[in-house]
Amino acid sequence: MGVPKELLYTLEHEWIRVNGKNAVIGITQFAQEQLGDIVFVELPEVGSQIEKESPFGVVESVKTVSDLYAPASGKITKVNKELETNPEKVNNEPYDAGWIVEIELSDETDLESLLDPDAYTEQCEKELE
Repeated sequence: MGVPKELLYTLEHEWIRVNGKNAVIGITQFAQEQLGDIVFVELPEVGSQIEKESPFGVVESVKTVSDLYAPASGKITKVNKELETNPEKVNNEPYDAGWIVEIELSDETDLESLLDPDAYTEQCEKELE
């Protein structure tokens, strides 16, 4: 299971890559493996606000429908429109081309409660037991 060291993680299996006041959000390799083949991603509107730990979109797979939970609060500055026609990018490249949204962070202290890569790896291992 790949867990990139430069990212932070949520218990709900979202990742966030922070670059100054901006951050890119997606779902982890673990999440997409649990979901199976992703067939649809519901994206929020650019310009909308998301709140930490609140749903901001939906991922639908052949197995289930799952809410996406915001790892941090902020304003949506970009959405990955490519996922509208190619949702499988989330399965194939969850940390690269499968990203979901980019936000402008509204409160950087939101990041303090997220999991580092080692803690996230431990959490995944517990879930597989």
